Amino acid sequence: MAMLEVTQLGISFGGLRAVDALSMRIEKGGLVGLIGPNGAGKTTVFNMLTGVYRPTDGGIRLDGENLVGKTPHEICRLGVARTFQNIRLFSRMTVLDNVKTALHHETTYTLAESLLHLGGYRKKEREMDARALDILEVFGLAEKNHYTAANLPYGQQRKLEIARALATSPKLLLLDEPAAGMNPQETGELMETIELVRKKYGVTVLLIEHDMKLVAGICEYLYVLNFGRELAQGSPAEVLHNPEVVTAYLGE
Repeated sequence: MAMLEVTQLGISFGGLRAVDALSMRIEKGGLVGLIGPNGAGKTTVFNMLTGVYRPTDGGIRLDGENLVGKTPHEICRLGVARTFQNIRLFSRMTVLDNVKTALHHETTYTLAESLLHLGGYRKKEREMDARALDILEVFGLAEKNHYTAANLPYGQQRKLEIARALATSPKLLLLDEPAAGMNPQETGELMETIELVRKKYGVTVLLIEHDMKLVAGICEYLYVLNFGRELAQGSPAEVLHNPEVVTAYLGE
């Protein structure tokens, strides 16, 4: 059974058909890219996968379970986590607390215990601190756990957003342009981190990305969108040398 199976997925906004008859299949543990020119509908696909938008038609299954009609928090609990094109951290909170916000579903103490620091509150907080630090260690951010998120360099803010998403223990991790704004060194480090995360946590990854070096370097398979429809699919070598794909990107 595939980890993610998308069948004839489509959505319309009034008279605009933003995504039309898209089908994708991603096996467990896969690392797949969704690429295409600006405005192709890629982020709209992510919004449907995470319940932000409800598809007009088509189906979405995660590990065999239907996601269509479920709310974003229900889909998150089922194992889908995402990052965004524009970084969405809690900028005034610490690096550690940003990651801990994603562990709220593990909280077992009551409101009274949290306000008065009674019962198992301190024990649970220590456990959450330890888990958050373990995740930050993978991203090279453990020693900066006390920093305010806004004070991290841009590339490390990107990594922190991925770390927070990973803290929800996802089956499927959706990365929306994770290398946006990064310099070549930061992009290289990000490629290594994504591979490490996939292997260490056994997570399936679907990413949107315009950096073709990153795409060709880590993705096993690609889907190409253009004007909301699938233009091509295949290995990075096949897709990136496809004349129709080149034309869609360069407009020639």
